[in-house]
Amino acid sequence: MGLHHAELADRTLGGWLGRIAGNMLGKPVERGDHWTRERIDRYLRRTGALPLTDYLPGPPPDAGPGEFELRPEWRECVRGRIHGSCRDDDIDYAILGLHLLETHGFAFTTEQVGDLWLLRLPYLQTFTAERAAYRSLANGIKPPLTASYDNPYQEWIGALIRADIFGWTSPGDPHRAAALARRDAVLSHTGNGVYGSMWAAALVAAAFTASRPREAIEAALERIPASCRLARTVRHTTALYDAGTSWSDTLAEMEDRTGGLGWIHVVPNAAVITAGLLYGAGDFSGTVALTVRGGLDTDSNGATAGSVVGVLCGAAAIPAQWTRPLEDRVRSAVFGFDGSRISELAERTVRLTATAGDGGG
Repeated sequence: MGLHHAELADRTLGGWLGRIAGNMLGKPVERGDHWTRERIDRYLRRTGALPLTDYLPGPPPDAGPGEFELRPEWRECVRGRIHGSCRDDDIDYAILGLHLLETHGFAFTTEQVGDLWLLRLPYLQTFTAERAAYRSLANGIKPPLTASYDNPYQEWIGALIRADIFGWTSPGDPHRAAALARRDAVLSHTGNGVYGSMWAAALVAAAFTASRPREAIEAALERIPASCRLARTVRHTTALYDAGTSWSDTLAEMEDRTGGLGWIHVVPNAAVITAGLLYGAGDFSGTVALTVRGGLDTDSNGATAGSVVGVLCGAAAIPAQWTRPLEDRVRSAVFGFDGSRISELAERTVRLTATAGDGGG
């Protein structure tokens, strides 16, 4: 891998901080059927926040009734009001994944993932495919049937948001990261839902040794079937970037191609993440800002892009306006982890990486 311990620790912490900051940035506007790209940018112009280089500002005092329908949690995740991270499932699953690897090691089984959900994760803090799988688990249904039984969300973004921990603990080894992520994802997802998780885990793992986002994206594509819709979507987004198409025109074309799938489906969100990484060009602020401005599942996309670029640049290079308000604390619904220090979670991740044995393939 070629990384000294200090660099590995800095990049791993960068992944955790980037994931949490990107999630917090996108959380107030997380409702893709309402917060379109145009509406997000209108909000940013109205609040004087373009170019976007910090967390979203609160709504303007002269906003009319119903003009800007931010999520109820907005008061805890807009600039000037952040004191530690908000609770969010995008972060809960990273924490739960860490606990999974600490408890069962890298040879964990899909059944053990399900058992840990039942033990550590409140049912009402799960959504879409995860809630459907959780319900099946509680009723005695075993994986992989949990992914398909009474579950219309099998190709949505849920498994992708669980993938980062497998990348953080497989630095420079996207093959291993994707294999671990697949074992987790098949509990609740099928098809592109699984491929999205494998792609994201490989993307994070590749970021440890990649020189730029494009290199990590190419390495991650090698870990999923070339003919699947997710891979074709990522390649097409990349081709538009290579052709000199503007960021906004690229997203407009990808929306035309994938918009019918819905705003929580993994495929259109992969296009937003890919565009954010490519056009952000390795700059942390630019990457998370473009990704969230891309709309759809804004907090999940911001979290994944933030994790990748956080690994690429390392914690020390993330501007302080993103990290200082987090106050090294994370809220979580995972039993036993609420109020954890972010730096401690990162240290535990590095320890896992150093002691990784068999079971990753």
